[in-house]
Amino acid sequence: MEKEDYIKRFNEEDAVGWIEIDKKIDSVYPGVEPRHYGPLCGIHYMAGGTDPIDGISVYDHKSNPEHLHLISYGMSEIYYNPEATGQEFSKWGFEFTFRLVPYSGDQGDPGWMMQVFNNLARYVIKSGRWFEENQYIPANGPIRLDTDTAIVGFATTLDPELGRIATPHGEVSFIQFVGITQNELDYLNEFKSVEKVAAFLEDMKKDNPFLVTDLNRK
Repeated sequence: MEKEDYIKRFNEEDAVGWIEIDKKIDSVYPGVEPRHYGPLCGIHYMAGGTDPIDGISVYDHKSNPEHLHLISYGMSEIYYNPEATGQEFSKWGFEFTFRLVPYSGDQGDPGWMMQVFNNLARYVIKSGRWFEENQYIPANGPIRLDTDTAIVGFATTLDPELGRIATPHGEVSFIQFVGITQNELDYLNEFKSVEKVAAFLEDMKKDNPFLVTDLNRK
């Protein structure tokens, strides 16, 4: 979209990128109202807050296994910005997603994973490095702190339902983080290959097509 067309179509009140994300989510969860959480610190990052993620929506997914589906807003260009038109990627070019079997230790939705999203976002902003599919990341301990779980890292994949979208600001990929064990981290680290990560995740999909994280998995 050309800048002139963008200005004619939208105004400063339009959260242009946010609307495009919602359109895609609505194709998966038509008519469903999510539980939505703003910045954990209470102040938007652009206004001086410490949390880069502007919002996280949580949906109840009824597939087998039933799980929570978390989706971020803020790693892509989500607000009105004519200067962002004509780009290949919208800001960092992705949003975080995560799927979790509800954990008995959580009181409601997993705020700890929302904090992980923000920590990862801070890493991106500080390092200038972004996340793509078929990467793996050690957490240097349980992904949920102070928890007896074998899940101590993540592999990344394209969210199997949200995929990628084109927006007036450029492409956005929904990068899903998938919890993995130390043995799985060691296996992936042995090869250090995106092809091995992709093959590993495809094999995992045979029994877990949505790549849902279960903190009780061994």
